[in-house]
Order: sequence, then C-alpha cells, then structure tokens
Amino acid sequence: MKVLTVSDLHKTYGEKTLFDHISFSIGEKERIGLIGVNGTGKSTLLRTIAGIDGIEGGKIDHPYDYRVEYLSQEPEVDSKQNVLDYIYEGDTPIMNAIREYERILQQLETDPNNSKIQDQLYKHQQKMDQLGAWEVSSSAKSILTRLGISEFSKTLGELSGGQVKRVAIARALIHPADLLILDEPTNHLDHQVIEWLEVYLTQYPGSILLVTHDRYFLNRVTNRIFELDFGRLYIYQGNYEYFLEKKAEREQQEFSSEDKRQNTLRRELAWLHRGAKARTTKQKARIQRVEELKSQSGPSARGNIEVNIGSARLGKKVMECREVTKAFEGETLLHDFSYLFVPGERLGIIGPNGSGKTTLLNLLAGRLEPDSGEIEIGPTVKIGYYTQDHEEMDENLRVVDYIKEVSEAADGQIITAEQLLERFLFSRAHQYTYIRKLSGGERRRLYLLRVLMGEPNVLLLDEPTNDLDTQTLSILEDYLEQFPGVVITVSHDRYFLDRVVDQLLSFEEKGMPRRFYGNYSEYLEKKVEQEQDKPSVPKSITTEKTKKKKLSYKEKLEWENIEDRIADIEGKIEETKQQIVDAGSESMLVQELFEKQQDLEKELEEAMERWEELSLLVEEIEQS
Repeated sequence: MKVLTVSDLHKTYGEKTLFDHISFSIGEKERIGLIGVNGTGKSTLLRTIAGIDGIEGGKIDHPYDYRVEYLSQEPEVDSKQNVLDYIYEGDTPIMNAIREYERILQQLETDPNNSKIQDQLYKHQQKMDQLGAWEVSSSAKSILTRLGISEFSKTLGELSGGQVKRVAIARALIHPADLLILDEPTNHLDHQVIEWLEVYLTQYPGSILLVTHDRYFLNRVTNRIFELDFGRLYIYQGNYEYFLEKKAEREQQEFSSEDKRQNTLRRELAWLHRGAKARTTKQKARIQRVEELKSQSGPSARGNIEVNIGSARLGKKVMECREVTKAFEGETLLHDFSYLFVPGERLGIIGPNGSGKTTLLNLLAGRLEPDSGEIEIGPTVKIGYYTQDHEEMDENLRVVDYIKEVSEAADGQIITAEQLLERFLFSRAHQYTYIRKLSGGERRRLYLLRVLMGEPNVLLLDEPTNDLDTQTLSILEDYLEQFPGVVITVSHDRYFLDRVVDQLLSFEEKGMPRRFYGNYSEYLEKKVEQEQDKPSVPKSITTEKTKKKKLSYKEKLEWENIEDRIADIEGKIEETKQQIVDAGSESMLVQELFEKQQDLEKELEEAMERWEELSLLVEEIEQS
C-alpha cells in the first residue's frame, strides 16, 4: 500500500505561521478536500506536497516510485507548444512513446510517400503496443474533447486563459499518478464540464487532494476534509456536509472549554485576592495553577465577516436595454437585445465561455458602447462592478491605504478602514502588507470590500466565487440576501446561483439570451425535461426530413442494415491494423495499408453520423 506521510510540518510566511507542526497521511484512493480562509496557506500546502515549495521543518515521506501530479490555479505554459505536445510532456516511457508517435504521424501526413518515416511509424506503433499506450492516447483526446478543446494542433498561445486551464486539467488527468493535486480545478468551467469532471474523479485510480470554492463539487467528490485554521490542521472523515456538522460541534466544544477555563481562573484569582497566606505549600500550588491557567490559550478568534455597509437609495427606474447589438471580430454576441431591470431584481447570467456574458456586464457598466440600440440608466443608480481581474488594484499600495481611498471619501462614514478590514479577516498587522504580497484569494476579498464600500445600489458581479474561500462566499451570500438593491451576476458556481438569484439570463443561442424564472437547479431540471421530451435534431437533418411521418423504402433498408455495416467496417479496421504489424519492414506495403486504414476510419465516421441521423428520425416518427 502506497502512503504519503507528512510529519511535524512547519512553515511561516513573514510573521504569519502557515503550518504549526502539522501531521497527516494520505492513503490509497482517498478523496481529500482542503479548505480554509484565503491566506491560510492552502495553495502553499499543495505546492509543498508536490515538491515545488520547500519546508522549514518536518518531513514528507513516500515510496521511491510514488508519483504526484499537480495542477496549479494559473498554469505556467510555453505559448509556442501545441496542445498535444503539452499534455504528453513528461519523462515516463508511455508519454515519451506517445509524444514521438504523434510527431512521426504529423510528418507522415505532410510527406506520406517517405519510406523512412513509414519505417519509423511502424517501429513506434510496435512500441505503443508494447507499452499499452494506445488507451492513454485515446483517453487524452477524449478528455480534451469533453473539456471543449477540439483543435489539438493549436499552440497554447492561440488559446484563451480559460482554454489553457482546460488543457492543463487534461494533462493532469492523463498522467499516471498516485496522488493528483488540483488547485481550483472548476474555475472557468461551465456546469456541464464540472458535472463530467465530478464523475471522472470518482473513478480516478489514484488519490486526490483538491482546493475548490464549488461546494456542490466539494461535497460530491470528497470523502475526507482537511481544514487549515490558524496554522493548525483539523481532519474530518467525511464530505463537506459532514465537515460543516462536525466543525460546528468542535467550535462549540472549544468555546465551552474556554468558558470553563475562564470561570476556573476567576475563582482562583478571587480566592487569592481574599488575602489568604501565600507562603503555605497549598497556596504556592494554587498560585502556580493560576499561572498555568493564564498561560493556556483559548480558541483563536475567528473573524466573522460582517458586511453591514449601506447602499445608496434606488429609485423606480433602474436600467433598460433597448434593441442592443454588440459584435466582436465579426461575431455577434448580442442582437437586438431588450431587457428591463427592475428594483429588487436578482439575475444570474449563464452560458458557455465566450458567449457574451462579461460583454453584457461591461455594456451595463458603461465600459463598452453598443454597436446599435441604447442602454438607459436610472438617475439614482450607483453601480458597483466586481470584475474578474484586478486591473484597478495598485499593487504598490498597502492594504489599509487601498481601503482608505474609498472609506475617507464616503459621506457619514463612522466605522474606520481598520475596523472594516478586521471584519474582512485582515488583522491590524496584516493591514500594512503591500497588496503585491497577498494571495490571490486575499486580493479578491480585499477587492470585494472596496466594491461594497462604494455603497452601490446595483451590483454587477463577474464570477465572484473564483478564488474566494467557502467562508467568505457564505457571508457574501448572506449579505446579498439582505442587499436592498439589484444584483446581476455572471457565475458558473451552482451553489452560489441557487442561493443568490431567482431568475436567469441564459446565453444558449448566439446573441439571443433567454430568460428563465427560477434558480439554477430549477433551470437544469427544466432543461433535462425538455431534452427528454424533445430530442435534439442535428443540423445535417433538413427541415423536410424532420416533417416526415415515416421512412422511405430506401431509408428503411438502410436503417435495418446500418448496424451490421458499422460492425463490418470496425472489423476491417482491426484486420488492417494487424496487417500493418505483420508487414514488418516492408515500407511500401505499410504505406498502402496505412492509407487503407485512414479510408476505413473515414468511412466509419460517416456511417456513425448516418446512424445517428436515422435513429433520431425513427424516434421522432415513433413519438409523433
């Protein structure tokens, strides 16, 4: 049994203790969720276990052949590498074989009559057979496709940041590992991909250690929770739901013990103050006991984020979009879009990446102008815009100065910037840290405070859950429930949307978002019902075909025989593959068989597409 053991791990960052001599072990096939307030060292712990960061004290032990695969929040990549080269990067025999095979295959496609390349291809096909690498290669391309990456020859520099993260996820999943470490894997993923990833991870052969803000994901994937809290590590044998129950019990017990300690201390001090003789042996023991009670530390003060900042009065007129159209690089993201935002609205905006969600927020915030149409903003509207990036943050400012820029400008501000920061879990000492030294999650929390301090009455939130810890998210959700203004949020976080919004704007069709009354879970349930009631019809089926009430004689014969035809083609492909292996070094024969295999695979793909068309047509006829 392969086990990773961490003993007496100690690490500090400046004056902050990240790991106060913590110990734990990770056995086989464990699913561990690591949680804690931003800045407590979650990402640092992941990097330490992965061997990227060093330690000040303690020890990490595991077998010599123990492999760890690590996915960071922001993967560092070579922009000149193409997708396949990146995901097959590594020093294992299988990855080396696949990488070399793909390289030779590309050469053969550009120079199909080169006998030397044909010989090399044959040799590497044999090597792939020996190592059992075909399954890994097929799995990699399947995973990439499920993650929305279909152009494998593109360089990473041609992809968006979200696409690069998806490619990095695919790489982490296909590399054999005893421990898979994932830092915020659900960022930039839509709900369909997240649900697929949930299922995939339940079948993953190794152990998993992950950090995520997605509480549904955390609850469904994990069977053990590690909580980092003020340098200490608490371990819970269960998922996130179990952790919440047990943490409440633990904190209640801690504070109960602290109350008992304080009461005992008060009684002992009162006894001493009575003036009894302090020179007796019993009295000296009592004094020593009092000193011990004083030296004991109670439970650390946990900052509960209190967001009781006010908001400006909002009149009856909020915002209205009238026939708004916006396009980028010839692609229409909004087309004649009209929408009336009303007081008290709680709207979630959902849809695939690149569909126009952030563009709509930028239009509402006045950062973009529509190509046509108009957006009217009510006279009392005061917008607070929480963006995905930190372009407005001056990293050379100290934390307290960044907040003072807003707090000192607010009218009638009673609470100080220092007090507000403490409520947002920034201690007095931490408030004089430069922004550039904060973790990603701490920056997000600080940025959120600044947005709310502007006392907006219309909140635009673009992926607010990314990089925020679960505690901050819970408090933010509580605040938004009490917020008297309008909330418009773009998010992929299912839990957050369920709690915060009561209607959705879904970018399902390009440029034509649709309105849905209900939360996110209700939307998904409705969508499943619609798909069951009305099976989707591929574009290849014409309008004329969808109106047919029965198959033609020719189609009926084709439908009866197409499965046998597919099986026959698959058999020929396997037979041809074996013939290539048997051909040995006869390069001319190998080339001829290779071309035959390609033709058969193309024929199989066309037959499968035709089978899908006919099967959907048969279903529709049966239903009608």
